[in-house]
Amino acid sequence: MFKRLEFNVLMTRISEPRNKIQVISGPRQVGKSTLVKQVLQETDIPYMLVSADNVDHTHIAWISEMWATARARMIAAKKREYLLVIDEVHKIDNWSEAVKKEWDDDTFNDLNLKVVILGSSRLLLKDGLTESLAGRYEMIKMPHWSYAEMHEAFNFDINQYIYFGGYPGGASFVGDERRWRSYIKDSIVAPAIERDVLQTKTIYKPALMKQLFELGCAYSSEELSLNKMLGQLQDAGNVTTLAGYLNTLNESRLLCGLMKYAFDSARKYNSVPKLMVYNTALFSVQSGMNFNKAFTTPRLWGRWVESAVGSFLLNQATKYDYKLSYWRERDDEVDFIIEHNKQCIAIEVKSGRRTSNNGLSVFREKFHPAYSLIVGSGGIPIDEFLAMDIGSLFGNTE
Repeated sequence: MFKRLEFNVLMTRISEPRNKIQVISGPRQVGKSTLVKQVLQETDIPYMLVSADNVDHTHIAWISEMWATARARMIAAKKREYLLVIDEVHKIDNWSEAVKKEWDDDTFNDLNLKVVILGSSRLLLKDGLTESLAGRYEMIKMPHWSYAEMHEAFNFDINQYIYFGGYPGGASFVGDERRWRSYIKDSIVAPAIERDVLQTKTIYKPALMKQLFELGCAYSSEELSLNKMLGQLQDAGNVTTLAGYLNTLNESRLLCGLMKYAFDSARKYNSVPKLMVYNTALFSVQSGMNFNKAFTTPRLWGRWVESAVGSFLLNQATKYDYKLSYWRERDDEVDFIIEHNKQCIAIEVKSGRRTSNNGLSVFREKFHPAYSLIVGSGGIPIDEFLAMDIGSLFGNTE
């Protein structure tokens, strides 16, 4: 079975002396539970794997009960170390308080019980971690699947990846686009919006949130002001509400509104957002266009190519904590700007979508980026770029 890079990270960390809780975080359907099961199959550390999936959310004592069981099994077996893995931990009310108490008790008593927690809702995990567990955990971030991973695991070619994206669960359905669309909508989009977003955040206008998600995905790689978005949405709202909802979708690693690159913070935060999906599958299912139609229409296919590059950079930014933006000044524009350690990289995507653009040369003269890259026609081939490690360009491969 294919192993993602995070496999080695988790395997290494649970082999180290007990120090921090290991938290596996990422959007839905990227293989978090599969990763943990792969690690458990190969580790020599005795373990106990439990899931809160079918536990009543009010049963707060469940975590303490499972923890006590793991301790008892460790002591009875006379083991010097033990591993407790709790899946879907976020489904228990006040889970972080219970985890904090049990972890601190083991630390005080010098009990070598190591802990891994994970869940399907990135938002609920995030909220619990910031509330109670500061300083007690390490995060292992699992992004959406890259082109290199989908190619190796499912033999996707570059054009399949650009359109169908990086959801491994849908890979076997690409020959039947109707079935593939149903899977993306029913197994990924619906739970992500209805369970993760609407049950996590205080969303006063759920219909507006759903419409924003659908509109934003359909406009991936396009600049669209919040006022113009409001004009296309049926449910009444205001710009502040819309900005907050867009931020929540970004936290869920579904949809992002990239800000304009600028030294002036006020200009940056007041700029027109450039909408970008984290996975091109989300763009495709909202486009209303099948693969053959999109691929054989160069002007339209350019949007898919730019969205694929943008989603790749968004997921790399998640991994390395970079800032991603775009730049525009009158008719000059650059598709993507990556910022890290007071350096930047400018990236222009050439896919037949535009006839000419002097933005890259203008940007280079004004801001002196570390690299100015053309991706696509006349530059780095798309498949080569989507297999790159952007961190290496900044000298960061960790």
